Amino acid sequence: MHITPYLHFEGRCDEAIEFYGKAVGAEVKMLMRFKDAPDQSMISHGNKEKVMHAELRIGDSTVLVSDGRCQTPPKFQGFSLATTVKSEAEADKCYNALADGGQPLMPLAKTFFSPRFGMVTDRFGVMWMVMVGQ
Repeated sequence: MHITPYLHFEGRCDEAIEFYGKAVGAEVKMLMRFKDAPDQSMISHGNKEKVMHAELRIGDSTVLVSDGRCQTPPKFQGFSLATTVKSEAEADKCYNALADGGQPLMPLAKTFFSPRFGMVTDRFGVMWMVMVGQ
């Protein structure tokens, strides 16, 4: 079994894709807009250019993203995305990039399980845990 996170940005998906490309090197592997759907009867008038489904590659992981239904602000609660990097310098770079426009929750610091660990909520409200692997 494999579990893949699927994040709904409620109208801000293009912005999120661009941000994650810069912050964590996310690469778009596939992107489909609502205008590409075979059945247009379920598409809201102003949402044709919104992202219906996209696949991002971040390191060795896949994250699926969408604009969702574009009806309410996104609510990313009850989970975090955890990333393990190879060096303290890479942890600093990743943490600081994710914190741009977001909110640091726990500054990067040495812990009993990692030479560098920190938590941050990015500008979209997604919580990230950044750590250096052992």
